[in-house]
Amino acid sequence: MQLKKLNIVAIGGGHGLGRVLCTLSFMGNKLTGIVTTTDNGGSTGRLRKRSSTIAWGDLRNCLTQLVDQNSIGSQLFNFRFEGNDELGGHNLGNLILYGLGKVQSSPMDSIKLVRRILRVKTQVLPMSETPTDLMAFYPEGRCRLGELSVDEMPIMPTDLMLAPLVKSVKPCLDAIENADLIILGPGSFLTSVVPPLLVRDIAKAIDKRKGHCVFIDNIVAEQSPAAKLTLDEKLNWIERNIGCMPVDSVICQDERISSDKVNVICQDLTHNKVPHHHDNEKLIHALETCVNQISSPAKIEIAS
Repeated sequence: MQLKKLNIVAIGGGHGLGRVLCTLSFMGNKLTGIVTTTDNGGSTGRLRKRSSTIAWGDLRNCLTQLVDQNSIGSQLFNFRFEGNDELGGHNLGNLILYGLGKVQSSPMDSIKLVRRILRVKTQVLPMSETPTDLMAFYPEGRCRLGELSVDEMPIMPTDLMLAPLVKSVKPCLDAIENADLIILGPGSFLTSVVPPLLVRDIAKAIDKRKGHCVFIDNIVAEQSPAAKLTLDEKLNWIERNIGCMPVDSVICQDERISSDKVNVICQDLTHNKVPHHHDNEKLIHALETCVNQISSPAKIEIAS
């Protein structure tokens, strides 16, 4: 399998990125996940309101996708409290990471400790160790703050930014620099895929990439204004917002999708039992197809 020869970086939000990391878990320490940390909903949002912290939920989800789902570790970190009291609705894994964030010197140290507990070989990194939120702007200049508010916008924002602006961590930048294959998505375009690209040093690292960057499109339309955009409109929007074009190829389900900007690979990706999920084996096959179009594993380029 060609993929086993590569260093791979996958970037995105909890559910979509979690599926990719689960699919590629056989890569071990040759795989790195860079996780969006701007979520302000659910258990994570409640913890962020208590004190300034990064969003832990997507990190927790990605970590647990890399372990046996029947293991005690997975059950522990995925356990959710029921009821209407203060604990009701909270995820135990989020609470553990939140607590560790208070006693460890940095979020990275907390994640390293949880990786040791769960025996996760794959590096899972926050896009930044500094808390930040999404800020979206309407054409007339009004703005919305927070992930939940952005996904509820009736029209596509002209601009999306982080408030405050934050820096990434060196392991993220090193992983991107050394990656043969960079994967973006799947997931919510505005609130899962784009936020890490708004971290300027991540965008700069991707712009200088030696590896090939592939965007995995969603199987079904998402519930956000981005659902109305064509593929090239999404790519143009990203390029205008971050100052570079981070995508070389796109993997998608819909054979009607085409692009004047990038290489498009259309294959059946649907999970037989969960139609909106990517099937692991089908996704691996699509990624292999992408890799087979390259000139060499050391420098991945679109096949002519």
